[in-house]
Amino acid sequence: MKGNVKRDLIGNEGMVLLDTIRRLIRRNAVENLMKLIAKTHPADIAWVFRHFAPNERKFVFNIIAQTDALGEFLSELDQAIMLDMVGDLTPQFMANIIKDMPSDDAADILEVLPEEFANDIRRLMGREDRAEVDDLLQYLPDSAGGLMSPDFMALDEGLSVGDAIRKVQERSEEMEMAFYLYITHGDDGQLCGVVSLRELLMHPPYRLLRNIMNPNVVAVTTDTDQGEVAHIVAQYNFLAIPVVDSAYRLIGIVTVDDIIDVIREEATEDFLQMAGAGKDREILLKSTIDNAMTRAPWLFASWLGGIMAMMIIGFFEEELAKVLALASFIPIVMGMGGNIATQSSTIVVRGIATGRINMQEMTKVIFKEMRVGILLGTFYGVLLGVLAYFGYSEHANLGAVVGISVLFAMTLASTVGTLVPLLLRRLDVDAAIATGPFVTTAIDILGVSTYFLIAKLLLDI
Repeated sequence: MKGNVKRDLIGNEGMVLLDTIRRLIRRNAVENLMKLIAKTHPADIAWVFRHFAPNERKFVFNIIAQTDALGEFLSELDQAIMLDMVGDLTPQFMANIIKDMPSDDAADILEVLPEEFANDIRRLMGREDRAEVDDLLQYLPDSAGGLMSPDFMALDEGLSVGDAIRKVQERSEEMEMAFYLYITHGDDGQLCGVVSLRELLMHPPYRLLRNIMNPNVVAVTTDTDQGEVAHIVAQYNFLAIPVVDSAYRLIGIVTVDDIIDVIREEATEDFLQMAGAGKDREILLKSTIDNAMTRAPWLFASWLGGIMAMMIIGFFEEELAKVLALASFIPIVMGMGGNIATQSSTIVVRGIATGRINMQEMTKVIFKEMRVGILLGTFYGVLLGVLAYFGYSEHANLGAVVGISVLFAMTLASTVGTLVPLLLRRLDVDAAIATGPFVTTAIDILGVSTYFLIAKLLLDI
C-alpha cells in the first residue's frame, strides 16, 4: 500500500548517494545530512539504508525521525529493518507519525508491529484515524481488502458534470487516485459505473453522470487474493481497480503502485520457492542462523532423495561391479533429467501465474511437454549413446543402454515436471513448491532406477 512506486537505484547513482551519506556520517555533519535527506526521495534513502552498518542506520534514522518524511520513509523500508528501527520509539511518538500517514500505509505498519506495541499505538490515535485503520486491519494482508486505500473519489449518479467537477476540485488532494471517478447510487453507495477525469471534462456541465458513465465497471471483492487483483489490473491496464463488499458497496480502491509491489513480491516468492529457499522475501536481511533454518527443511528433501538414490545404486552394486563403465554415466543421466524437469516446472509455474495456461486443458499441456522431452531425449540420447559406444567398445550394448536411459529419463522428467505443478494448482496449492528440490529429487530417483533396470535388461547382467 505504498503511495509511491518503489524503485531501486541502479549503478553509480545509488553508490554515490551511499558514499556521500557515509562520508557525512564520519564527519558527524548532521546539518548537511538533514539537507541531503530533505531533497532525496524516501524510497531512495530506504534503498541505501539496507546497505548501512547497524550503527550507521541508527545515526541516520535519528536524523530522519526529526523530519516530516519519517512516515513515508517507514513505509518504504524493508520490514525487518523497519521493525528494528522503531523498536526504541515510544507508542506516543509512533502514534503521532502514523496519524499523518495514509490509512493504508498506517495499517501496513501496524500489521507487522508486535501486537502489544501496535495496540498501545492504536489507543493513542484519534478516534477517526483509529476507526479508518481498524477497518483495514480486519482484512487479510494478501487480499484486496488488505491492499486497498479508502481514499477514493466517489460521486452520486444524479450529479451533473458541473457539480462533479467542483467536487473533484475540492477533494482531489485528499484522494489516492482522481483519474478514475467511481459512480454510486442509493444511500448505501453501491457501485454502478466509472468515468475517467478526461471524459468528465469533455461533456457539457448540465449533463448527468448516469448518462456519461461506463456501467460495465470491473471490480474485485474484499477477499479477492492479491495475485488475482494483480492479474486483473495487468490484463486490463488499469491505473486502479475498485473494491466492493458483499452488497456491492464501494469501500476502497487498489492502485497500480500497490499492484507493482504485489507482482514483485509474488515473483520473488515464486523464485525462492522454486530454488528451494523458502518464501521469505527478506531472506538476505536475516541472520546466518535464521537464513540456514529457513533453507534447511527444503534441503532435507534433496538429502532424502540422495539417500534413496544411494540405496538404489547399492542395490545394483553387483551389476555395477560387472560393468564399471555404468558408473561414468550416472551423473549425466540424472543431470539431464533434473534439468529438463526444472525447465518444464518453471515454464508451467510461470504460465499459471500469468494466466497463460488454461487449467481446463491440462492434458494438452502435459502431452506437449512430453513430446518436447521425447524430442530432446532422442537427440541427447543418440549423442551420448554414440559417445558410449565408441568410448567403451568392450561393452557392445552400453551405447544403447545409455541412449535409451537418457531418452526415458528426459521424457519422464518433462512429464513429471509439468504434471506436478498442474496437479498442485488444481488442488489449490502453490505450484511454485513443485520445482526445485521436490521435482528434481524425484527425477533423480526415477532416473537412476530406470538406468539400472535398462542396463540389467540389455547387458544381461
